[in-house]
Amino acid sequence: MKKTTISFLLLLFTFIGFSQGNKVTQTGGKFDGLAMTPPMGWNSWNTFETNIDEKLIKETADIMVTSGMEAAGYNYIVLDDGWMAKERDKNGNLVADPVKFPSGIKALIDYVHSKGLKFGLYNCAGTSTCAGYPGTRGYEYQDARFYASLEIDFLKYDWCNTAGINASEAYATMSNALKTAGKPIVFSLCEWGDNKPWDWGKPIGNLWRISGDIYPCFDCEFHHEEGNWSSWGFMKIIEMRKDIRKFSGPDHWNDFDMLEVGDGMTNTEDKAHFTMWSMMASPLIAGNDFRKMSKETLAILTNKELIAVNQDKLGIQGFKYSAADGMEVWVKPLSDGNWAITFVNRSDVTKKVNFDWKKQLIKDTDFNLEANFNTTSYKIKNLWKNKEVGNTKKAFIANLASHDVITLKLIKI
Repeated sequence: MKKTTISFLLLLFTFIGFSQGNKVTQTGGKFDGLAMTPPMGWNSWNTFETNIDEKLIKETADIMVTSGMEAAGYNYIVLDDGWMAKERDKNGNLVADPVKFPSGIKALIDYVHSKGLKFGLYNCAGTSTCAGYPGTRGYEYQDARFYASLEIDFLKYDWCNTAGINASEAYATMSNALKTAGKPIVFSLCEWGDNKPWDWGKPIGNLWRISGDIYPCFDCEFHHEEGNWSSWGFMKIIEMRKDIRKFSGPDHWNDFDMLEVGDGMTNTEDKAHFTMWSMMASPLIAGNDFRKMSKETLAILTNKELIAVNQDKLGIQGFKYSAADGMEVWVKPLSDGNWAITFVNRSDVTKKVNFDWKKQLIKDTDFNLEANFNTTSYKIKNLWKNKEVGNTKKAFIANLASHDVITLKLIKI
């Protein structure tokens, strides 16, 4: 009888212990304050996929500094999928591909840091990465310690090969692992928006992808038959998610994917693409080959006026104000009571813009902001032409070519 009672008590305490353990909330979460404005930098994937090596990365870092991109705000060099060897070492540690990176990954990171830049790496929440390299599933804390020892500054964390895994739990585990490892690292959730990361991502990551991969086109869908999935033109991505802008802000950004500027669209479309990413307060992560970059591409990527819209300290994502006959008007509240207004011509023919400010009332219901042009006047600056073009007391009139944009900054008088 006594033995039975003791066994019952042991079983009861064991059950209580497990129950209490299940109720304990993991401490940790992201490092706060690392991305108070949308991150800016470069990522290897769009142009090079897994065809990367230390020579390419060093040259890219060099050009980021000498071209003026660093001065414009770009400071992250992010090495995407394919940097690893196909197998972990005997202790289960990740290993950089010794052929691609003969000097070792730490030496490359130190080189990038020596240029005054920051360095990022890639991995995946699944059992393997999208390109078939070792994933982090089951190695979260081990990999986090490895990243901390390398002194990286940014981790892009993908979502391939994750069958049966809960997204919010998987990303929370890695976020907590990074926090436990102790090195402040920007955590980029590349979950594609399938599990609505805007609902749960704020305490976990500094930014989160809201769509599948981008494709270098204005408004297309590119279907990958081999994997039965699609990539999207930048205007498709802009329209893909509804009512999520209220979840974005300083240190918790909606990420519309990497830039395709300089990757095959026309200069006009590149300009529109860069404008819309700036209006949406999306991270500005270039994906082109810097070594072949034209002066036109560089001018777009380093337009300080559009970058200022993107990096505005208020941190509010823009929204579509109106649309008619292929012409759209997008607006973005800025600090100090100012606004950015972008006219986008989505049609295939030139359109005339005739915007009578006195007949417009812009209301941002998500953030309780308003632009009433009958009670407040604004000076107007054309941001792509970098010149003042009057004020809101007179209608704005202009011709706008197909797939082109006009972006104005309204400055309170």
